[in-house]
Amino acid sequence: MTGGAEQSLFEAPPMGEQERMVEAILFASAEPVTVAELAGRMPHGCDPAEALAYLRKRYEGRGVTLARVGDAWAFRTAPDLGHLMRKETVEQRKLSRAAIETLAIVAYHQPVTRAEIEEIRGVAVSRGTIDQLLELDWIRLGRRRMTPGRPVTFVVTEQFLDHFGLESARDLPGLKELRAAGLLDNRPLPGSMRDGPEEDESPSGQSELFED
Repeated sequence: MTGGAEQSLFEAPPMGEQERMVEAILFASAEPVTVAELAGRMPHGCDPAEALAYLRKRYEGRGVTLARVGDAWAFRTAPDLGHLMRKETVEQRKLSRAAIETLAIVAYHQPVTRAEIEEIRGVAVSRGTIDQLLELDWIRLGRRRMTPGRPVTFVVTEQFLDHFGLESARDLPGLKELRAAGLLDNRPLPGSMRDGPEEDESPSGQSELFED
């Protein structure tokens, strides 16, 4: 075998072909896919990060966009067309006010322990509230705190970010934005959530968190 033939075995496909590979993998995946996972499925020498950048630009302005979900990527309906995908059914299982407040505290204060959640809310957090959010896969266990008892912390999941169209928790809206979107009512915020830059209201039972 000649040297040129040996080199061709390890030559990465053209970037256009790499884009097609990434596109195929993402369309076939039910869950967002990380760059590392893409690299593990593509031929040696491929650059999935660069292919993603080109692919994302290619889908700008289309009905489907390439969205970042935490550390992963997925195809999603363009935000301005989301109303076309809404189901006209009512979800019977509603999140309780306690669950909404707990979820909001985790999202805005993560990583946070159960004791810290209770301190912010001013009341005890029931096991059922935490279990419900864990079952929805909207929060998960984080690292243990290096404090007496080494309590576990809670953080939001990629499923939570994906559901609300966020790339990361840094993209969470401010309190005035939540009010404008109809996601807050006029009740006082629990505990130190009032310390935010937009001191206002607390999560409403009518918010999108209910998945209506």
